[in-house]
Amino acid sequence: MKTTVPKENDLKREWHLVDATDQPLGRLAVSLANVIRGKNKPIFTPHVDTGDHVVVINARRVKLTGRKEENKVYQDYSGYRGGLKLTKAGDLRAKNPERMIYDAVRRMLPKNRLMRGSFKRLMVYPDGTHPHTAQAPKPLDV
Repeated sequence: MKTTVPKENDLKREWHLVDATDQPLGRLAVSLANVIRGKNKPIFTPHVDTGDHVVVINARRVKLTGRKEENKVYQDYSGYRGGLKLTKAGDLRAKNPERMIYDAVRRMLPKNRLMRGSFKRLMVYPDGTHPHTAQAPKPLDV
């Protein structure tokens, strides 16, 4: 038997739809990172981008366990002295709920050139509507 390496031109990228309602953030991010990277496919190769597109809806309703709503802090640093901005998870959920999922998934992907391309295939929307109905995304159980 010969080992085959998948080529970029031969890949069939599928579209998946995930409902984040009442899903724990970390467990959801692990499964999304695996699908985006292509680890759920038998043709997975670490140095080839074999992942699929993922559309996440209802990001506003993702679940944080314990007291993370009050205690978890997101940091933004401008690069200047005194430019550190701290935002609690509850405030971030009210202002920009997509960022919670984006940050969790991005930090679970490998930090290399493949991550830049594969991360663009993650689309997160705060409510139940999305503009990707033409791609006919299949529901994904996480």
